[in-house]
Amino acid sequence: MTEIVLMSDPKVAAVPVQECGERLVDLRRDGRLLIDERKWEDSAGAFAYLREGVLDRLLEAQAGLPRGMRLLFVEGYRPPSLQRHYFDKYAARLRAEHPEWSVEQIRSAASRYVSPPEIAPHSAGAAVDLTLADEDGRELDMGTRMNATPEESAGACYTQADNISYEARSRRGILSTALTAVGLVNYPTEWWHWSYGDRYWALETGAAVAHYGPTELDQPQIPLPNQK
Repeated sequence: MTEIVLMSDPKVAAVPVQECGERLVDLRRDGRLLIDERKWEDSAGAFAYLREGVLDRLLEAQAGLPRGMRLLFVEGYRPPSLQRHYFDKYAARLRAEHPEWSVEQIRSAASRYVSPPEIAPHSAGAAVDLTLADEDGRELDMGTRMNATPEESAGACYTQADNISYEARSRRGILSTALTAVGLVNYPTEWWHWSYGDRYWALETGAAVAHYGPTELDQPQIPLPNQK
């Protein structure tokens, strides 16, 4: 496995952001992507937003998938306050399990699973957690559940993990080929996490600046029909 640059690496934070001002769009209103229901308890619906350019690329990627497969969208935008909550909660868990670790060790280990809030691609509307489904919308086996931690999955959550089935590895390859072809980059510790336009994307692609920085969702929240 090649060396992985973690989100906590200072090289990521050092990438400048030149915010392009592109809007966040609600995928539930667009209707062209299959949206998983596991996040629908979020009454504000923040999870369903993405930068418009990211959505365009996902739709292009979906068109390139083999017949009988679809993208299954789970989460996009994440408010900065929620990102910090997730990061602090996981860091506290690691601290309890490894009291001998330094602050930097905790931060580095935590960033395998949750990005530090100040550079989080989700909080820029640039990242998406997604998987593959069949034509009837049934989620396909990708080797681990989405959002499996490195500890629980024995590292099988890493995109290039070798402790998964041949079928799961093949599906990860299909997902990777489709998303890479439209310009997205993967966070290698999470097979489901892909992004475009953020600092991690810029570092991985050699772009001079990131297009999207952390933002707040300020669009008016119009109730959706039958929203849970």
